[in-house]
Amino acid sequence: MSTPAYKRILLKLSGEALAGKQGTGINLAVIQQIAGDVAEAHQKGVQIGIVIGGGNIFRGVAASADGMDRASSDYMGMLATVINALALQDALEKQNVPTRVQTAIEMAEIAEPYIRRRAIRHLEKNRVVIFGAGTGNPYFTTDTAAALRAMEIGAEVLMKATKVDKIYDKDPVKHTDAKPFDKISYIEVLNRGLQVMDLTAVSLCMDNKLPILSFSMTDKGNVLRAVMGESIGTVVH
Repeated sequence: MSTPAYKRILLKLSGEALAGKQGTGINLAVIQQIAGDVAEAHQKGVQIGIVIGGGNIFRGVAASADGMDRASSDYMGMLATVINALALQDALEKQNVPTRVQTAIEMAEIAEPYIRRRAIRHLEKNRVVIFGAGTGNPYFTTDTAAALRAMEIGAEVLMKATKVDKIYDKDPVKHTDAKPFDKISYIEVLNRGLQVMDLTAVSLCMDNKLPILSFSMTDKGNVLRAVMGESIGTVVH
């Protein structure tokens, strides 16, 4: 199959994944692999928007649980996503992929402010657009930001790249009898409380009929396989 299955996608990357096995910070080998995978998909003519988390640097929810003000800790988490966005931009441009970073919190010296029409124009010009700083609002996760941006730019699918190859009925790391799903409905994800994305993001996708494809980013070439329509991961529909 030589023609991509999708013309425009939104790829959601977890911040934790960028840390690799070191647990925190940015693992350069990992980010270079991700950039290589995105570059392969980009070469097929797929328009790509990316939302990236910040959990490898700072987790607002965790800090809030330890007593920090939730709004302040969430803003700190948003700034962490911008650090990751700039690192990914650098890695992509080393792969000769034209890239723009747009942030929901204005920081004109390092990135463009998020403007929907400008983002779409960048995509039409075959630039990868990385969306930083979440939604710009506390109490919303980067999962919700990904669902929101996907719908704003008219993406055909929200691709959630994680450390796990599929969605399971329970944590496959803790339970050897965990069963994988090839396809699952939004409502079943919500009813079972499966940790695919946060419930707000899943509800948003359900309301707007935006399919979610969850797959592993640890296997090289998976982004290309996903955009080409190969049967990988789990589809939430």
